[in-house]
Amino acid sequence: MRVVSGTCKGRALKAVPGTGTRPTTDKVKETIFNIIGPYFHGGLVLDLYAGSGGLGIEALSRGMDKAIFVDRDFKAFQTVKENIEICGFTECSELYKIDSERALKALIKRELRFGLILLDPPYKQQKIAELIEKIHNEGLLDDEGIILCEHSRDVKLPDRIETFKRERYEEYGAIAISIYKWGNA
Repeated sequence: MRVVSGTCKGRALKAVPGTGTRPTTDKVKETIFNIIGPYFHGGLVLDLYAGSGGLGIEALSRGMDKAIFVDRDFKAFQTVKENIEICGFTECSELYKIDSERALKALIKRELRFGLILLDPPYKQQKIAELIEKIHNEGLLDDEGIILCEHSRDVKLPDRIETFKRERYEEYGAIAISIYKWGNA
């Protein structure tokens, strides 16, 4: 696992020990960012189920200003911390060992708005549509922002969630990617 492009291109990242997480492959990561970017001119990224932090770190490497990483698992938290340090992103990163519900409540209180929100929850606990509804209702996404969801191919997400429209859907083996943006009603 490595950073695919940007300022940290080629930098090796550590995986979370054990079988509790499934890191996004470099090929899928490269394809995702070519679809949504491939590069950014600043902004704030939220990696809500960070795992190893690979997606959020890729966004930073490609030009996002700051990232907030959230994962409740201790091993994942430690791995993200190490990967942020490896890439020199400590100063532009916040890392929280907390569950996604509590993290969203805290972010709402801070009145933050994100240019990119990465949702890659554990496949057995996917409530992506509900998360996107909450993101919508609380105004967590910038007007030009993107929500990237990595999910099991078996999970069928709607084309519209509130006023967010699915702009793209791709399948890569057992993995599916859904990309949502603000859409016209």
